[in-house]
Amino acid sequence: MDVQNFYYDVSSRVEKSIATKRKLIETVTDKILETGIIIAKSLEKGNKVLLCGNGGSAADSQHIAAELVIRFRSNVNRKGLPALALTVDPSIMTAGGNDFGFENVFAREVEAYGKAGDILIGISTSGNSPNVIKAVEIANTFGLTTIGLLGGNGGKIAPLCNYSVIVPESETALIQECHIMIGHIWCEIVEEYLFPELFRSRT
Repeated sequence: MDVQNFYYDVSSRVEKSIATKRKLIETVTDKILETGIIIAKSLEKGNKVLLCGNGGSAADSQHIAAELVIRFRSNVNRKGLPALALTVDPSIMTAGGNDFGFENVFAREVEAYGKAGDILIGISTSGNSPNVIKAVEIANTFGLTTIGLLGGNGGKIAPLCNYSVIVPESETALIQECHIMIGHIWCEIVEEYLFPELFRSRT
C-alpha cells in the first residue's frame, strides 16, 4: 500500500467516542454514581470485589482490580483494597474449561472466592456472555451483590443483576472505551468515599 495515499479520519473516530460518552451523560450518570457508592460501601465493610469478562472485558477486569488493589491516583496514599479479576490464572481457566466447560469457569471461581456481601462485577459488551451469565447466577445464590457493566440493551445479563450500568451503544470498541472510563469513575468514587481525609485539603 502506498502510505502517502492512505487516509483515515481520526477526528471522526474521536467524535464518535465523544458522542457515545455524551449518551452516558444523558442516560446513566445516576447509575454510575449509585453503583460506585455500593462498591465503596461493600469495601468499607471488609468485603471484596470480584470481576470477570472475556477478551477486552477480561483486560478491563484486570485493569479495574489493579487500580483498587494498588491505587487509582498516584498522589492518593491509601491502603490497598481487596479486588480480584477472575481472568488472570491460566491454570484455573484451563482446568475449569477442561473439566466443567468454558461457560462455567467464572462461576467456579465465584464459588471458591465469593461470600455474601462481596461484589461481583460482570463485564460484557453484548450482555450475553455465557460464562458471565453463569457467574452472576451463582453469585446471586451466594448473596453477592451483582453489578453488570454492559452494552447495547444489556442482553441476558442485565435482568439477572442487582444493578446494571449499560452503555447505550452497539459498537464493541465504543462500549469498551466507556467501560474503562466507568471503571475509573468507580475507582475515584471509592477513594473519595473511603478516604475523605485525603481530599479535604483539595476542596
